[in-house]
Amino acid sequence: MPVFVILIVFSLSFYVYYKIKYFRSRRPAERRWISAKASMALGSFVFFFGVNQFFLYSSTVTYLVGTIFLLIGGGSAWAGYRAYKYYLPLVIEEAEQLAKNGG
Repeated sequence: MPVFVILIVFSLSFYVYYKIKYFRSRRPAERRWISAKASMALGSFVFFFGVNQFFLYSSTVTYLVGTIFLLIGGGSAWAGYRAYKYYLPLVIEEAEQLAKNGG
């Protein structure tokens, strides 16, 4: 299905974008926060790839591999979301501290 191909391309693009942003950042909490967003993007890439496999082929191996991709991608996206929520207040505090110190 073309909609899943578009979602796959977008999620892979976001992953590359966040990884580049990660390497350009100098603040430690911000780097972990950006890494969490990259993990969500990579998880959604694997998830959508697994969903797309269900529509391309219909064999037992495809269903097994697609299910594994769904579980791994969903788990990675969920872990990335939890890390994102954890690091968000730390990033805000780090940015406020940097602004207060005149950085």
